[in-house]
Amino acid sequence: MDYSFFDFLRLIGSLGLFLYGMKIMSEGLQKFAGDSLRRILTAMTTNRVTGVLTGVLITALIQSSSATTVMVVSFVNAGLLTLTQSIGVIMGANIGTTVTAWLISALGFKVDIAAFALPLLAFGIPLLFSGKSSRKSVGEFIFGFSFLFMGLQALKANAPDLGANPEMLAFVQNYTDMGFLSIILFLFIGAILTMIVQASAATMAITLIMCANGWIDYHLGVALVLGENIGTTITANLAALTGNTQSRRAALAHLVFNIFGVMWVLVLFYPFTPAVSWFVTDVMNISDPAVAVSFKLAAFHTAFNISNTFIMIWFVGLIEKTVCFLIKGKKDEDEEYRLRYITGGMLSTAELSILQAHKEITLFAERTGRMLDMVKALFYEKNEDAFLKIYSRVEKYESISDRMEIEIANYLTCVAEGRLSSEGKEEIRIMLRAVSEIESIADSCNNMARSIKRRNEFKSIFTDEQNHNVDQMLALTEKALHRMIEILKKSELVRDDVNPSYNIENEINNYRNQLKIHNVENINNKKYQYQDGVYYMDIIGEAEKLGDYVLNVVQAVIEKKI
Repeated sequence: MDYSFFDFLRLIGSLGLFLYGMKIMSEGLQKFAGDSLRRILTAMTTNRVTGVLTGVLITALIQSSSATTVMVVSFVNAGLLTLTQSIGVIMGANIGTTVTAWLISALGFKVDIAAFALPLLAFGIPLLFSGKSSRKSVGEFIFGFSFLFMGLQALKANAPDLGANPEMLAFVQNYTDMGFLSIILFLFIGAILTMIVQASAATMAITLIMCANGWIDYHLGVALVLGENIGTTITANLAALTGNTQSRRAALAHLVFNIFGVMWVLVLFYPFTPAVSWFVTDVMNISDPAVAVSFKLAAFHTAFNISNTFIMIWFVGLIEKTVCFLIKGKKDEDEEYRLRYITGGMLSTAELSILQAHKEITLFAERTGRMLDMVKALFYEKNEDAFLKIYSRVEKYESISDRMEIEIANYLTCVAEGRLSSEGKEEIRIMLRAVSEIESIADSCNNMARSIKRRNEFKSIFTDEQNHNVDQMLALTEKALHRMIEILKKSELVRDDVNPSYNIENEINNYRNQLKIHNVENINNKKYQYQDGVYYMDIIGEAEKLGDYVLNVVQAVIEKKI
């Protein structure tokens, strides 16, 4: 066979054009419809059925189950979806991806869509250079759509003609006449090929071409399709590697779901596949063998995923328990430096990225709450080893807070560079302010810990009255901090929500002023040494500063949310 290395490169280039077209089309549609994604997710994942429908809708829209599952993993990582909700969406994504096969079967083999690809680009060019983001996104979609079908046409044109080369056909036939073993072999080939190209749509296109050209029969094409369903899960699992425990579980749930589906189809292989074949031949009345086989594969892909979803939707709880068992949560996760919600990069839309950042800011605030608890424990700790252990944790948390501030701020800056409304830009400005103030809270906790350490090093002993006053002041700051965290977690706020924080802050200020006066009187009355009073007021003063930072965060959040 005269098939040179240059011809092989043309084949790879055709596949690249197909994949690039799929990517551009997917991204264009995500950008165009991205503002609606959060509303869809929150409104339509309330139960399993609506979750499945959501997955179908989004995947049919963006034409990529991998994109949907990666998005879902990001949503779980961001806390926008629970694990249970994500499983439903993933099931729906498997159904939605079957639209690609129908599209290719209906247009790619019956209509020479590639002939219209270049004229379509003429319509896409002015949209691509439009100043309006929605038009630009439509232009990207048109370009992606054109490239996809140009790539598909190029794949068909540059694929080796096995039919005209018996020697190569004989090589293929060595692996096609082994009965059910051939089915298993081609299943693995489909899985591995999809893992390599990381796009089930591309492997599906190759499968359709192979069957249409008669290189493999319908049953082996079905085996490749089953393998593609397993291979497509690699993308989400790769995306989840840097995510939190829940996101890794969501990615694994996708794999478990698809493996179970493949297992029961293999058991019912010969009754299931002929039934699909009969439907296409007799019900749809498609007689052309080359066209019929492509429709059979598309119909099988749809029937398989719908059937699998219908079965597995009743076992979502079992899937959740299984993945939770396989992937254990880390007890010391909070002790390590790692952004929990924004580690996977920005989401497809600025709106979702802002929500992701807000989740991270709330976590940041909760970390400072734990720092204050450590400071309270440090104040009374008499054992030197235990004291140093707690003190080192405070220092560790302070170092983490510094890095969290930088990472979150950098993330918000990147989001601000995207397509944002004026409201979105104002929201980011306020969030940046909140992040800075929360980091200052961590600094105050660290400063109080240092003051306590200096007190211990110089053998300074506080009176019962001083200990009581510090207790009271720390209790007030803790109350203010917990109120701040509650406000951060609330989705809906009114202006009156800020009043309790103002009241607590006034209490803190008045108490600080009162203690300041009493401290001077006590030193003058020789109740304790001057240096003891210095350490004492350092702690009190820093606690009052902490209260100021807390109020600044509350004011920023209230300003943002109402």
